[in-house]
Amino acid sequence: MRLSVRLACLLTLVLMIPGLCSTSAYAAAEETWMSVTLDGRKIGHMLNRREIKDERVVTTQDMNLSIERAGVTVALEVSETHEETHDGKPLVFRTRSRLSGVESTSEGKVDADGTIHVTSSVGGLSQSKTASWPAGALFNEGLRLEAAAQGLKPGTRYDSLAYQALNLAAYPLTTTVRPAEYVDLPGGRRELFRVERELKVPGLPLTSTDWMDKQYRVHKVSLLQLGLKLEVLACDKACALAPNQPGDALQQALVAAPPSLDRDDLSKPQRYTLKARRRETVLSFPATAEQKVERHGDGYIVTVSPQAPASAEPQPLAADSQPNAWLQSSADEVARLANQASSGDKKPIERMRDLEAFVFGYIDKKGLNVGYASALETAKSRQGDCTEHALLLAALGRAHGIPTRIATGLAFVESFGEAERVFVPHAWVQAWIDGRWQSFDAALGRFDTGHIALGVGDGDPWRFFSGVTTLGNLRVEAVEPVTVSAK
Repeated sequence: MRLSVRLACLLTLVLMIPGLCSTSAYAAAEETWMSVTLDGRKIGHMLNRREIKDERVVTTQDMNLSIERAGVTVALEVSETHEETHDGKPLVFRTRSRLSGVESTSEGKVDADGTIHVTSSVGGLSQSKTASWPAGALFNEGLRLEAAAQGLKPGTRYDSLAYQALNLAAYPLTTTVRPAEYVDLPGGRRELFRVERELKVPGLPLTSTDWMDKQYRVHKVSLLQLGLKLEVLACDKACALAPNQPGDALQQALVAAPPSLDRDDLSKPQRYTLKARRRETVLSFPATAEQKVERHGDGYIVTVSPQAPASAEPQPLAADSQPNAWLQSSADEVARLANQASSGDKKPIERMRDLEAFVFGYIDKKGLNVGYASALETAKSRQGDCTEHALLLAALGRAHGIPTRIATGLAFVESFGEAERVFVPHAWVQAWIDGRWQSFDAALGRFDTGHIALGVGDGDPWRFFSGVTTLGNLRVEAVEPVTVSAK
């Protein structure tokens, strides 16, 4: 699983909110350089720019990160531009993300009636669609104007609706103003207002703390996710562009396995006792046909079965069978591979097993050097790790008319780098077969009960949020075999 993608998503969602520039509606073009650190190590920089162009306010935020995973450095570039009227009405947005050479873009125009026309491109394949602008949703300038109207009096608390162009969704945003305090910054110590924010992404409330001056310029942002401390500090250009420092972001998410767990046991049902490393952390586990979840004191009992028993799960959505920007199941190359991997008249379970085995062998350059590739890109490059295996397998399943989704979580491995017997962040596929979701893992060659699901998604990296707070905050206290499969 792309831990670097999750970190970048979190940082982008939290930082693409208001308060980065002056409150003057007609201020000259203003730039703010910022340094990004992860657990004290510099991993990148941001440039925030706001300017007035005729009747429009244009806000642009560019972020560049470099994150190391198991000795492999992954580079990420994200850019987002909003064009709004002087009173904060949305007009146009543009986004671009580039992860280890893989680029995705989108451009949207908001009509007067609230219709959004979006053109997106992933791996060179363009798609167009329309959506509706959520009532009351705001971009940067609208949110900045709302912040200025509310003021910085300690105790002030208000709710907004923040639109995130990167994943075409609006989320409730709660802002609370605290008393001013002294903060150490690269340029010296300053007295700044403490502003706490909570962005209510479904399944993942993102909390951050900003420190800003009386002109609403943010000088520091801090958030804690995945067990890691992310900080963004305002500084001069030389400071922001200083060399990055190495540091492995993946190690924090590894979970030690109990001595009692053996690879031979993983063909049988297993019952895990799971707890948070920090008491204040709220853990999240989806319940599926293969995974039964029970709250137990301050922890959870998660029972995983190798074969999905009968269940009363909700029916798949229509979108689970359709192509999207990252699962391009209708692309000629993907359709050709789907037929090559499994032909003839077969049952869905037989079809998915064919596809699982095919993807395992088809991706012959296995490694962590690919940032985050779509199914079509992987079909062409034949390289990647668990995420590329999962996206390609899910797209091949959809090409055969089988509903699929991407599961993310942890998987047991005997060794990973210098670590032995650990659970590592991982991604695999769930397919709707015989009235329930059943799992397939093309990266490891098979699904077994060493898989603990933390969330499910549709392949879009900006929607991989379910269960993120659990990564880096989880410990496995005990594991025991189950004599009878969970029902």
